Amino acid sequence: MSPCVVDASVVAKWFLPEVHTAAALRVLEAGRELHAPDFLLLELDNVFCKRIRRGELTEKDGAGARDLLRRLPVTMHPFRQLQDLAYETALVTGRSMYDCLYVALAVLLDGQVVTADHRLYKAMAGGVLAENLLWVEDIH
Repeated sequence: MSPCVVDASVVAKWFLPEVHTAAALRVLEAGRELHAPDFLLLELDNVFCKRIRRGELTEKDGAGARDLLRRLPVTMHPFRQLQDLAYETALVTGRSMYDCLYVALAVLLDGQVVTADHRLYKAMAGGVLAENLLWVEDIH
């Protein structure tokens, strides 16, 4: 089984009930080798802050989610080592640097990014990096 890079759209669903939450949880429960750029922690902090401001999450639950996130079996990789490849990928694909950090890590690990970000998936599914992308619902 190839390494699995999880993006923020998948990891957020481990903590917040949304569309595709059951599929995202299968990624976590499948015993796969999970990886992410360390930037994921900032992205999830932003998600938690937004949900707290909207009253959809309590500060206590947000703190608990942050703590649990740091203890999950996801190997974090420094984004700086991915930055140059992500930059080149962003230029070629027209996607954001943020999205391309995950793609760059998948390329370096010879794995796949599991995403629930429909725009990212649709934009890259037919391109040269399609083999490095996996839609969250395709995890079994």
